[in-house]
Amino acid sequence: MAASASCISLVVLVALATAASAQLSPTFYSVSCPGALAAIKSAVTAAVSSDPRMGASLLRLHFHDCFVQGCDASVLLSGNEQNAGPNAGSLRGFGVIDGIKAQVEAVCKQTVSCADILAVAARDSVVALGGPSWTVPLGRRDSTGANAGLANSDLPGPGSSRAQLEAAFLKKGLDTVDMVALSGAHTIGQAQCSSFRSRIYGGDTNINAAYAASLRANCPQSGGNGNLAPLDTTTPNVFDNAYYTDLLSQKGLMHSDQVLFNGDTTDNTVRNFASNPAAFSNAFTTAMIKMGNIAPLTGAQGQIRLSCSKVNS
Repeated sequence: MAASASCISLVVLVALATAASAQLSPTFYSVSCPGALAAIKSAVTAAVSSDPRMGASLLRLHFHDCFVQGCDASVLLSGNEQNAGPNAGSLRGFGVIDGIKAQVEAVCKQTVSCADILAVAARDSVVALGGPSWTVPLGRRDSTGANAGLANSDLPGPGSSRAQLEAAFLKKGLDTVDMVALSGAHTIGQAQCSSFRSRIYGGDTNINAAYAASLRANCPQSGGNGNLAPLDTTTPNVFDNAYYTDLLSQKGLMHSDQVLFNGDTTDNTVRNFASNPAAFSNAFTTAMIKMGNIAPLTGAQGQIRLSCSKVNS
C-alpha cells in the first residue's frame, strides 16, 4: 500500500507540474502588453553593451531563481535568498531588472511579472553576446516569499563533484545532458577568486599547470576573495562553445567545471559540444526552456509584483 500511495503521489505531482507549465505560452502578453518583449530586449542589449559581464550576471540570476522553489522571482526579493551562501556578494544585475520593470510598469500596469522579465532577460543576454535564441514560454507569476535555506541546499556550489551536480539537476527534472549544456553558460562571465582558490592551490590535480600558475598571480592564498578570472580563457564576452574546449585542456576554472571532463560519464558529451557548436546550442536552448518550466506559479498563484525587490503591500 505504501508503495502504491507513493506512486500515486508522484503521478499527482508530475500532473500538477505539467499542468502549470502547460499554462505558460510565448504569446501570453500579446494582447495585455504587446511591447513588453521589445522593451526587455532593448534594455538588456543596452546593459550588455555597456558592461559585457552583465549578460552572464542576468543569465545567472535566472538560474539561481529557478533552482530555488521554481522560477518565481524569489531571488529578486531583497535579503533572504540574496544573502544565502551561494549568492551573497556574487549576484548582480538587480538594478538592470528593476529598470526594466519600471519601464514595463509605465506602459502596462501590474501585468508583466518579474519572473517573466528575468526569463526573457536571460535569453536576450545570451543573444546579445552572440549566442542562440529560443522561444520563452510566459505567464509566470511572482512569489510572495523567498527561501534562503533552499538556496543553500539546492544551488550546486563551485566545489561540487560530478555526482553532486547530477543529483542537484535531477532533483529539478533536468537530466545529465541538460546539466552539461547549462554548465556551458560558463562560456561567458567571470568568477571570484574565492570560488576557485582551492582548485589552484593543490586542491585538484586535473588542472593545467601553466593555467593554474596564471590564476595564482591574481588569486592569493589569502585575501583578494573578490578578484575575478574569466570562466572561458579565450572568449569570455562571446557566447560560444569555448568552455568545452577549455575542459578538454584541463582549463576549467572551478572544480565543478572540470569534473564534467574527468574520466567519467559526461566526457563524451563534453567532447561532442567542444567539436560541434550546433549540438551545444541545441542542447542549451532545450535545457533553458526546461529550466524555465521548473515549478512556475500560474493562474491565481502568487502575484504580479509592482517592484521586483519587494512584495506588494
